[in-house]
Amino acid sequence: MPSNVLDTDIQKFKHIRELIIIGTFSAIFILLFGIAINAFALYVRRNPTFTWQSSESWKMKGDGEPSDAYISSMRFRGAVGLWIGSFVMVMGILTLWSALS
Repeated sequence: MPSNVLDTDIQKFKHIRELIIIGTFSAIFILLFGIAINAFALYVRRNPTFTWQSSESWKMKGDGEPSDAYISSMRFRGAVGLWIGSFVMVMGILTLWSALS
């Protein structure tokens, strides 16, 4: 086997190895991003009034409480966030699986 063919095969192997490493790191990043989305969405779902004080209360005179519609809206947003975070996590797992196979 001529040496230039062998050098070409070694270069291909190095390129494939670099792609596997890059794919693995990107898959891990996607997976961690999905976990972060899920954590924030779960917090919003369990504590729907945590942002009300800074975002809505200044619009009212005196002491006020968030309405039931606001609480329901925030809980719905938390549920949607959980779905999106779960989807992102599944995409991260699939990317990791395809990078390692």
